[in-house]
Amino acid sequence: MRGAPFFGLTLAVAAAFAASAEPAKQAADKQTAAEQTEWKWELPKYIPPPRVPADNPMSEEKFQLGRRLFFDKRVSGNATISCSSCHLQERAFTDGRVVSVGSTGDKTPRNAPSIVNSGWRATLTWANPALVTLERQMENPLYGERPIEMGVNDANKAEIVARFRNDADYVKWFAAAFPEKKPAEQISFETIIKAISAFQRGVVSFDSRYDQYLQGKIKLTEAEQRGHDLYFGEKAECHHCHGSVDLDDQFVHAKTREAETPFHNTGLYDIDGKGAYPEPNRGLYDVTQDPDDMGKFRAPSLRNIAMTAPYMHDGTVATLEEVIDIYARGGRKIETGPAKGDGALNPLKSPLIVKIDLSPQEKADLLAFLKALTDESLLTSPRFSDPWKAQAAKK
Repeated sequence: MRGAPFFGLTLAVAAAFAASAEPAKQAADKQTAAEQTEWKWELPKYIPPPRVPADNPMSEEKFQLGRRLFFDKRVSGNATISCSSCHLQERAFTDGRVVSVGSTGDKTPRNAPSIVNSGWRATLTWANPALVTLERQMENPLYGERPIEMGVNDANKAEIVARFRNDADYVKWFAAAFPEKKPAEQISFETIIKAISAFQRGVVSFDSRYDQYLQGKIKLTEAEQRGHDLYFGEKAECHHCHGSVDLDDQFVHAKTREAETPFHNTGLYDIDGKGAYPEPNRGLYDVTQDPDDMGKFRAPSLRNIAMTAPYMHDGTVATLEEVIDIYARGGRKIETGPAKGDGALNPLKSPLIVKIDLSPQEKADLLAFLKALTDESLLTSPRFSDPWKAQAAKK
């Protein structure tokens, strides 16, 4: 009986201590967060900072954690591929394949788009207007079942998280990246997604010859300049779909109020004479089921385009020369096979895609300008490289 009052008093004292300690803990959390390395966007004057979600602010610690995770195969269900398996730095973060291959051998229906400058995209992927943030988009390759890419599911999620919780280095890195969270909550798929998204948002490329020209550091060659004038002129008309500072037409930034999200049918197919594209790549139509959306896809940025072959949403165009020829013709003609048809006659084709009389010299000039969009520093920058290769090299 004598112990009961003492026990009650102990609980009361403990509760009071916990209550008084909570503000101190919150202050410590804020102080830890404040100690994170300040993030700075190092961009040309003509590039405004991108949008950053309020619930996933940038920090150097989060960027570096995301970089490690991006190149780590342990993120996939069977630990056989990483995000970087389909996004190779030396190919401007594409993979050089017609379509990509997932962790279980499934092939994706579409060509892997580059992650470069993805923080400025109004929508992600080739043809889904609902995917407007990197965090939301990343759920597709992680959890998708048709096809399987990373192969994460309810049966293996806990195992994957445990891989990182059992790694002392990762425990430290997650704590540094997410100091506002309780230790038990610092490593989860929520934080994995946020960290990788922060890395992708930080992979920027604005140091091509074209950028150096815009900044007054160099002059373009005569061929590049002629190609530039064709690109932005009314003859080749490339700029109608690739005219923003990121050379696309879905460019958004931190101060954008309303994002424009156009999608285009470029006359790549016409398999029935009525505008049909082959399944499973029918563009925006696959999402909206609106017949007018058949064959409409997002216009990708043309930055680093010389490094990202093969081209188009399904990787069926092998070279930039072929791309130029298709647009000059006003659409692609396929002579034989199940996709046979003349895309130039596609009734759903964008009115922007018309026949252009380009001479061989003009085609060569346009190609020269497109090659001037390559940012050589991006392809080898240690900041965006595989940290595990660098670590292995030191051993």
